[in-house]
Amino acid sequence: MASTLLHATRRQLLVTGGALFAWSYLPRFARAADARDPRFITIILRGALDGLGAVPPVGDPAYAALHGPIALSLTGDTPALPLDGFFALHPSMTNLARLYGARQATIVHATATAYRDRSHFDGQDVLESGYAGAGRTDSGWLNRAVSVLPKGERVASRGKALGVGPATPLILRGGAPVTGWTPSTLPAVQDDLEQRLLALYREQDKALATVLTESLDIEKIAQREAGGMRPVGGNVIEAMRTPARGAAKLLAADDGPRIAALAYDGWDTHANEGGATGRLAQLVAGLDAAIAEFETGLGPAWKDTVVVAITEFGRTAKVNGTTGTDHGTGTVAFLAGGALAGGKMVADWPGLRDEQLFEKRDLKATTDLRAVLKGLLVDHLNIGTAQIEGVFPDSISAKPLRGLIA
Repeated sequence: MASTLLHATRRQLLVTGGALFAWSYLPRFARAADARDPRFITIILRGALDGLGAVPPVGDPAYAALHGPIALSLTGDTPALPLDGFFALHPSMTNLARLYGARQATIVHATATAYRDRSHFDGQDVLESGYAGAGRTDSGWLNRAVSVLPKGERVASRGKALGVGPATPLILRGGAPVTGWTPSTLPAVQDDLEQRLLALYREQDKALATVLTESLDIEKIAQREAGGMRPVGGNVIEAMRTPARGAAKLLAADDGPRIAALAYDGWDTHANEGGATGRLAQLVAGLDAAIAEFETGLGPAWKDTVVVAITEFGRTAKVNGTTGTDHGTGTVAFLAGGALAGGKMVADWPGLRDEQLFEKRDLKATTDLRAVLKGLLVDHLNIGTAQIEGVFPDSISAKPLRGLIA
């Protein structure tokens, strides 16, 4: 019985540091074409990431004036990290810069979903559902992707997914049948699952068990608070690093999950966003640390891994009166992993002059985020081009972006 509980726990739950981690249980899902054992990890950045702050277009002559006191440059005490002569990377993302140089990271700029309004809740609904508008479904695109995965030699059947957390993210809800714990049954079993998980880590990693205990207590407090758009706890970097470390342990296991989703709050930088230092710097440093934990923790499996970090929309091109940015449109998506044909920027750059901005205020989105996700699912997880249209309904114009995978 103890062995059964141990294996169930490893496949079911990790909630820590203000982050939600859920996954589909697919032991050694194998690509028939090349016998690879790929991992696919989606990180959702809730609150809307300022793409112009994270990946500044230093070569655009309008950028510095628009972003004013928080604009980054290639000079000064804390210069941005050059990428390709036109774009640079936030100086807090040194690990991603290293991966970019090693052709294991790709950045997509001026991207967004089909959503063009500025509500966090509707924007996140569209981001996670994969539909063009909000409120059209209670299922998520990653869950639907699980249902059409090709069978691996150790996968008994397709269409089974498992998502567990204080509120299973929409991205992994509905669509495909959910096996085991579902959102409706979760409240009755949450405490039991937490205790099983802690027991597992006390056996295998006592230090992580201590951190996880503290984080679970913080998570319970956070759920009682209103808002929820800010990170939990005092150390933003550790709040992102810790769940990634635990997730990597599970994903690296031979019998562990292969597809995962994490969500990090706190990216709503209306005030005091900061430039090379400050709030945004801490947030992107946390994301950078999380990616580093996946690289380290996955070990040899990193070569077959793709991590994609996405957000509901971007922020205004011009800084507001409180030295922050407001809800916008175009932003960036970060891709990392040994399976990538990386080391490149993907951007059909629209420009930042007033007449080039969306509604004269936002970076215009020129790359449909669904095209990026489609390309990854088709080329990395071997989902057929016919099936991919069911994963992202009504998106026929967003053709899969090919060439992202090595």
